[in-house]
Formats: sequence, structure tokens, C-alpha cells
Amino acid sequence: MSLSMYQASVPVFVRMLGTLSKLLDRAQAHAEAKKFDPTNFLGMRLAPDMLPFSKQVQIACDASKLFCVRVTGLEVPKFDDTEASIAELQDRIAKTIAVLNNIPRDAIDGTEAKPITFKAGGQDMTLSAQDLLLHYTHPNVYFHVTTAYAILRQGGVDIGKKDFLGK
Repeated sequence: MSLSMYQASVPVFVRMLGTLSKLLDRAQAHAEAKKFDPTNFLGMRLAPDMLPFSKQVQIACDASKLFCVRVTGLEVPKFDDTEASIAELQDRIAKTIAVLNNIPRDAIDGTEAKPITFKAGGQDMTLSAQDLLLHYTHPNVYFHVTTAYAILRQGGVDIGKKDFLGK
């Protein structure tokens, strides 16, 4: 039995966003235990030229949705990047997971060879849907979830590899 495009996309994105949600829970609990405002995490960065924590969460959500939009042509809601709290980031993750869970399996399966043209870094790119998934979207989602994890870890949140892996 082969792995379908749907199996390699939507459930993977849902799992990673679920992991991100659990990391946000841990960040909230950490801030409460240490008695500081959890919104402090939102502006944290690993380096001055990197995007802040809130943007890492937003991009992980958007990349997951955007793959589905590009491959299926379905319209999904666009979210404004206005989250100003952990609770609002949690809401964005939940809304994204709900969107993903409503993508019909048959809209993604069988699209492996479908050419997808999109802008990246201001330039047009064309990849097959399979290459878009495996060589662009997966790395993008994992990068932003990993960076969010690293920011929280740097911020003192007691999380480890098992938290990232969802174990």
C-alpha cells in the first residue's frame, strides 16, 4: 500500500499544529508559575534578524493551509495576523486545524503530478504537488514549529524532544 498525498499532508499538518498548541499550553503554564506576562513570548526571537514567536506560529498555520489551497483550489478563510496573546494564537491553531479537517481527501489524493505555480521570495516557482509537499511545505512547517519550540526553550519553558514529537 502506498502513502497517499492526503495521508502525507493533512494528518501531518494537524499533528504538528497540535504539538504547537501543546507547546503554547506549556508556555502559558510556565509564565503563570513564574508570575510573568505570557505575552512576553510573542515578541521573542532566536536572533535579531529572525521573525518573532507569534509570526512562527502564524506561518506554521498558514503554510499548512496554503498547501491545501494551492493543490485543491478550494477557498479557505484567511486569518489576519493580529494575535496578541497566547489564547489568540491557540485560537488560530484551532481554526487552522478545523479548516484542514474539512479538506476532502479526494481533493488532494491523486494530485502528485499537478503543477503548482506560486510566489516564493518574490519569484515564481513551479513544482509538482508532490514536490511542493515534500520539498517545500513540509520543511517550511517543520522549520516554523521547530523555531517556535526553540524560542520557548530559550525562554525557559521546560520542554524537550518528547514534547516536540508529541509523545
